[in-house]
Parts: sequence; structure tokens; C-alpha cells
Amino acid sequence: MPRVKQRTPELRDRVVDVAVSTLCEDGMSGFTTRRVAERAGTSVPAVYELFSDKAGLLRAVFFEGFRRLGRELTTLPETEDSLADVGALIPVFRRFCLDYPPLARVMFSRPFQDLDPGPEEMATAPTVREIVVGKVRRCVEADVLTGDPVDIAHVLLALAQGLAVQEAGRWLGTTPESVNHRWELGVRAVLTGFRA
Repeated sequence: MPRVKQRTPELRDRVVDVAVSTLCEDGMSGFTTRRVAERAGTSVPAVYELFSDKAGLLRAVFFEGFRRLGRELTTLPETEDSLADVGALIPVFRRFCLDYPPLARVMFSRPFQDLDPGPEEMATAPTVREIVVGKVRRCVEADVLTGDPVDIAHVLLALAQGLAVQEAGRWLGTTPESVNHRWELGVRAVLTGFRA
């Protein structure tokens, strides 16, 4: 008689959630399959059955990070001011990176293409990219910004990632005022550069 399968979707979700918490609390040096399994109340073989190996678990964490960021971005309301809506994305992105620095490092230091997203990851909608491109596209269609929406979105996200790294490393200034000023200056400069 075959044994009852213990590796359920619920267990998978729990392990991913615990893996994200472990990464954020202990960093990459403390991120071990054994530690995640213990904290999730399961076994190392169960984790390997679900994710193949530690790299597979980290891959799941990578996509979970983007799911969480995407959920936060979708909570922003759409207003009549499409440019302000684009600007509103940046503080959410910034806060996410500051609240979860080890997760943000995993998300933004690994080439997305190298992780070869499968149907499960692609089915998670909307993606961060789709959200940002969609907001920028509204600006282009309203003749507020000019250019390719994908190009503008990439430049804006690259700026936000860079500023988040700088802020996390305490390189943006010594006071909240100076840090905030540099964020506002950077975002304003990029958006002004794409103004119609």
C-alpha cells in the first residue's frame, strides 16, 4: 500500500514562508535547509522532496519576494493623476527593500532569466514588472511621459534599486532629510527626463 503523501501545497507554502523569515532574520549565512525545516516543523527530506535542494528552496524564496512586493504595489489606488500614481510606487518599493534587506538582495542580485520561471511563477499575476509598466503606460497614453513604457519602467526600477542599496548601506546621507531629498531628487529627475 503506498504511503500517504505528506508533501502538500500547504506544507510547501509554510516552508516558503518560514524560509523567507529565516533569510530575513539570519541572512544568507544562517539560511540552511535544516534550519528552515526545523522552524517549519518538517524534515530535511520533506524540504528536498518539495524543492529538490537548497538552490530550489532559494529559487522559491526569490519568486515569493516578488509576489509579496507585487501584492504591496497592487494595494495602491489608481487616481486621476497618472504621474502621481507612478511616483507612489517608489515609496512602497523603498519600504519593502528597507524592511526585508536580505530578501531584496536575493531578489535583485540574481539574474531573473537564470532562474527560468516556470508556469507556476508566471501564473502569479500581476508581476511587479506588469504593475510598473502598466502605471507608466497610463502616463504615456495620457501624453504625460514620452517614450517606451517598458524602457521607462526599467530605468525607474533601476534607479529605485540603486537608491535602496545606497540607503541600506547608509551612503545616501546622515539624516532622514538628506536621504529623503536624494530619493525625491532622483525620482523627479528621471520622470522629468521622460516628460512629454
